[in-house]
Amino acid sequence: MNNTKKSFSLGKIFNIVLSLTLVVLWGSVAIVSGMPGAVSWVLLKLILAPIGVILLLLYIIALIVSIIKKNHVLTRVVSLVLSAILAFPILMLMNIIPMVYPIDIESAEPAVTVHSPFVEPVLVGWGGDTTENNAPHVIWPSERWAYDIVIEPKDIGSDTLEDYGIYGTEVYAPVAGVVVAAYDGEDDITPNTEDFISMEGNYVYIKIDETQTFLLLNHLKKNSVDVVAGDHVEVGDYLGKVGNSGSTSEPHLHIHHQKQDPTQTIHPILAEGLPLYFYDVDGKATMPTSGEIIN
Repeated sequence: MNNTKKSFSLGKIFNIVLSLTLVVLWGSVAIVSGMPGAVSWVLLKLILAPIGVILLLLYIIALIVSIIKKNHVLTRVVSLVLSAILAFPILMLMNIIPMVYPIDIESAEPAVTVHSPFVEPVLVGWGGDTTENNAPHVIWPSERWAYDIVIEPKDIGSDTLEDYGIYGTEVYAPVAGVVVAAYDGEDDITPNTEDFISMEGNYVYIKIDETQTFLLLNHLKKNSVDVVAGDHVEVGDYLGKVGNSGSTSEPHLHIHHQKQDPTQTIHPILAEGLPLYFYDVDGKATMPTSGEIIN
């Protein structure tokens, strides 16, 4: 009897702790936002969701046992529901239920408008504010308004880097700012292999003069970067060339805007992404979406 009461008490304590955890984390995402929201989102999706799946399976068994024994059924039901809520983000992680990181673009400040990092028209592979137009990025706080930029031919399934239109294309500074980090020692990987060393590959990171926020340009070509940390760049200064380094299925330039210094974050995804716009031919700020041209 004492063991049964002890187990019942532990079950109630577990439910209370789990309830508070869910309230704090989802509250941080929905209400607090900023870095607390970004960290909470990552914890919910990457750490706690797999734990929730395991707990959900265990509590299904525990509930069946409780029903058979006719004791503590309500506690087990509550535990099962809480575990299901904890496990729910696994569906988002697996893109079964695509869900954008829930922050309103008007409240994400400061936004920045930049020039094209290319001297020729380029194509937005992924970009915009929705899962339809920007599926790989909008689901993470740091890359909420990121872009993948390509040039035809693209998405051709070739194993040869030079077959892709953007490979080797020169990249120029889209803003004025100070380079906080630059690296080009990583090999370009074979397209469609994901045999990457790091997520970012070769990169140039710029602290923007206007906003004191950070612009990140990733997947550059090995030995092509011509700036170092501490350099001040103006719009149009040469940075490097597009490669296929890092986690990338084919050559493209990944670019996004965030509040935190990428050299100071624990992990690249633990940052607060900010809106990023491009000047169009008329000098107006636009957020081009998948399939649109940046001139």
